[in-house]
Amino acid sequence: MQPFRIEIPQADLDDLDRRLEHTRWPDEGPTDGWARGVPLSYVKELAEYWRTGFDWRAMEARLNELDQFTTEVDGAKVHFVHVRSSEPDATPLLITCGWPSSFVEYLDVIGPLTDPRAHGGDPADAFHVVIPAIPGFGFSGPTREARWDHFRVAQAWKELMARLGYERYVAQGGDWGFMVSLELAAADPEHVAGVHLNSLVTFPPQDPEELADLSEEDTRRLGKLAHFDQELSAHVKLLATRPQTVSYALTDSPVGQLAFIMEKYKEWTDSRSVPEEAIDRDLMLANVAIYWLTGTAASSARLFYESLDRTDRNIASRYGGPWELTTPVGVAVFQHDAAIPLRRFADRVLSTIRHWSEFEHGGHFPAMEQPELFVADIRSFVRSLNAVPS
Repeated sequence: MQPFRIEIPQADLDDLDRRLEHTRWPDEGPTDGWARGVPLSYVKELAEYWRTGFDWRAMEARLNELDQFTTEVDGAKVHFVHVRSSEPDATPLLITCGWPSSFVEYLDVIGPLTDPRAHGGDPADAFHVVIPAIPGFGFSGPTREARWDHFRVAQAWKELMARLGYERYVAQGGDWGFMVSLELAAADPEHVAGVHLNSLVTFPPQDPEELADLSEEDTRRLGKLAHFDQELSAHVKLLATRPQTVSYALTDSPVGQLAFIMEKYKEWTDSRSVPEEAIDRDLMLANVAIYWLTGTAASSARLFYESLDRTDRNIASRYGGPWELTTPVGVAVFQHDAAIPLRRFADRVLSTIRHWSEFEHGGHFPAMEQPELFVADIRSFVRSLNAVPS
């Protein structure tokens, strides 16, 4: 394992500035908000701020305040943040983020998780935090080898935590992180003490009679899931079938990469008109910049191609499950996520759910949108693990 610091060459930043300044813009087209995609006026203003207002060097210095490392696992480079708590009995916590994300998503929660004493919390709730980037994502990329699916990522995380010397740890994840974390629990049950999820996709059974007694709230959630499938999941089909084709545009145009990710921040968060209502603008741009500066649009997209079964007509099969686990699972449901689970269906794919929380505010990126709620729910779940004999 080698210590790692982010040191983007100035030539790369100058190239970014040039590309942003000389963007070839599309025409506006019909103006009906975000219904047809990210509005031209919004992207123009944000791209100009990225070029003239956003300070990458200041953000780079902030990111480098965290202990970072790289290592090779199963032939792939893995970049990870590893912040150890000063509390001697801290619980190891492995966090897996998804797409389109990076460890930037967790900047506001690493401090409270590792040092609750300094943030008005109980030292007994302290964690040693490990946040690896999936091979192909950000500073873990790019990858060129095939078959890096979420099952293989889980095996890589098992090896990583063993190398770090953690005998017993908790896995946490959202987006792709929920699938990786569950597969990790299946692959390493003797070491994974629990799994905490802030994403979980559940699908209704095929028998219509089982849908006859759905509550009004459950019906609303199924409607939200259908809306995600019909309107908000074009990226899934695209990246699961032709990831290389779209990568040319995303790797050549920073504005293309910007728009592609900002659309997700708008549609998957607790925001109405612009994503800045939910998440700090500089944090979103820092995440976009990592994808751009590492050139990992293509290699991160390959996870969709490798993991999702394009031959199965059943959409539920694309998202895994059911999982035969012995490991306790906790689920945090944030109401403004793109798709939110139904408890009655969740218990069918996960029989070991021991903790279930519902939050009125927050969406797909709760560590950025609602960091206090996110941290509190992880603490609550892990306390429940410690209260029950293993």
